[in-house]
Amino acid sequence: MKKLALALSVVAAMSSPVMAEGNAEVGKTKAIVCSACHGVDGNSMIDMYPKLAGQHPAYLEKQLTEFRLAAKTGGAEGRMDPIMIGMSMGLSDEDIADISAFFASQVKVVADVADVPAAGEKLYKGGDAARGITACVACHGPEGEGAEAAGFPAVGGQHANYIKIQLTKFRDASRHNDLNGMMQDVAKKLSDADIDALSKYISSIKN
Repeated sequence: MKKLALALSVVAAMSSPVMAEGNAEVGKTKAIVCSACHGVDGNSMIDMYPKLAGQHPAYLEKQLTEFRLAAKTGGAEGRMDPIMIGMSMGLSDEDIADISAFFASQVKVVADVADVPAAGEKLYKGGDAARGITACVACHGPEGEGAEAAGFPAVGGQHANYIKIQLTKFRDASRHNDLNGMMQDVAKKLSDADIDALSKYISSIKN
């Protein structure tokens, strides 16, 4: 598993764009418009929208850049989302870097989760060799902290509903901006029950 994680990290790192360093203090003002969905400090209270607090700045920059790209190409490239393409289309590279730096500087709030499925923990930590499902821990780490240099986002403590929505999108390929198609490859092997269990387990991880 360690060799697999290393190999994936190297491949992802080679594919990750170099992002500009943003100004978190400037980004605080620019991010006000984001607060309706993501909260003033990046801790969204609406579970269909992701918590951005504490996320790796390079990952946030990548997503905003790809939302903007989808807006410019009519969805032919980048990451499609009706709300986010509208929010991102007017952002400059500097805006994106500053907003990302602000949210990355905030502290993620993780609520206690009751009735965490054992099946979710098993899949996250060990995968399922019989079905060719790679353990999530290989890329996202034991505490869901991800790996910024490799482009793997922090997922621990994220809203279960948001994770469920994204895994489902990766599975049906309506979201396809993952590095080298890795998430699509994993998600297409997951059942609805797998996705539900994984989402709940990941949301319970505190880091």
